[in-house]
Amino acid sequence: MTFPERFSNLPEYAFPRLRRLLDCHGPGGAPVHMTIGEPQHAFPDWVAGVIAQHAHEFGKYPPNDGTPELLSAISDWLARRYGVMIDPDTRITVLNGTREGLFNAALALCPEEKAGKRPVILTPNPFYQVYAVAALAVAADPVYVPATAETGFLPDYAALDPEILNRTAIAYLCSPSNPQGAVADRAYWADLLRLAEKHDFQVFADECYSEVYRDTPPPGALEVAREIGADPERVVIFHSLSKRSNLPGLRSGFCAGGPESLRRIRQLRAYAGAPMPLPLQRVAEKVWADEAHVVASRALYQRKYAIADELFGDVPGYHPPQAGFFLWLPVEDGEAAALKAWRETGVRVLPGAYLSRDVNGENPGAGYIRVAMVAPEQEMRHGLTRLRDCLYG
Repeated sequence: MTFPERFSNLPEYAFPRLRRLLDCHGPGGAPVHMTIGEPQHAFPDWVAGVIAQHAHEFGKYPPNDGTPELLSAISDWLARRYGVMIDPDTRITVLNGTREGLFNAALALCPEEKAGKRPVILTPNPFYQVYAVAALAVAADPVYVPATAETGFLPDYAALDPEILNRTAIAYLCSPSNPQGAVADRAYWADLLRLAEKHDFQVFADECYSEVYRDTPPPGALEVAREIGADPERVVIFHSLSKRSNLPGLRSGFCAGGPESLRRIRQLRAYAGAPMPLPLQRVAEKVWADEAHVVASRALYQRKYAIADELFGDVPGYHPPQAGFFLWLPVEDGEAAALKAWRETGVRVLPGAYLSRDVNGENPGAGYIRVAMVAPEQEMRHGLTRLRDCLYG
């Protein structure tokens, strides 16, 4: 039997790799899990009631693109949050979480050739790993662009060789960024969109952490695209209820963009997409319309930022995250630090190299660990204190 080669060079996924690193060793204390970005704050207490009320709709095939009520709720949220009015019938589609959308949008929108050659897909490095799989699936050349302290933890796409930019079909950008918590400001988005106009590529804006921030709401790509008069097809945005509303198990997200882009994405999903069950769409309709639980959850994260700053503010190279719920902590070697923390304290963190790729012999995540601040406040403080004393004491 012959198997495809296109995914043969993928490294082992981060969490199986972490288990292989740590699980052959006993923890040095009561385990504190700070690896995965699984929100632990409360979601609205009425969610279960809505599911129960609509449980009979599990017996119906759901609309693939989303119910009219859900599409309208998302459109209304975009108008409130970003001041952008877009047609819910032609410019939005519902997703089973944004990972599905970030992958399938590349299948739907990446051309087979760009400038007469294989297309290029740009991704920050480190990055959310689905970006790389999407590039390989469409036979594009992934180009991993360092997002380091020197570049403000955002990729400097404009510094790339014009030959690469002319071949670029899609540029992924996560803001607020995972894992570093950096925010693309209006100037960054405007420069990126103008670069995309100049070299004729699309921007895939992964904005899943947009509602978790310190004080100032991060600007959005659609918002800036409207302000500078960019082609509506130039950008596709991706949002989720996983982080905003502490509902990762709901698997509810959406993407929005220009009408032709969304027509193509919807057409692909009509053939191969998994529609979101109707009772869950009914929940999402109400969750997108409610901000009170988002404000309450964000206040908890803002207290967690203060705790992190208190504990790590004197650590050389510590960069307080602007948004999101990860700490990107500098260490000499991420794998060695993660193993030491587990064996000596029981705190479980993720080596930064597992979220990055080696480029020219260098991995921009190798000197970091990612720490998820999702546990209850006192448990998180306890874990971070142990981590600080172990690695920086």
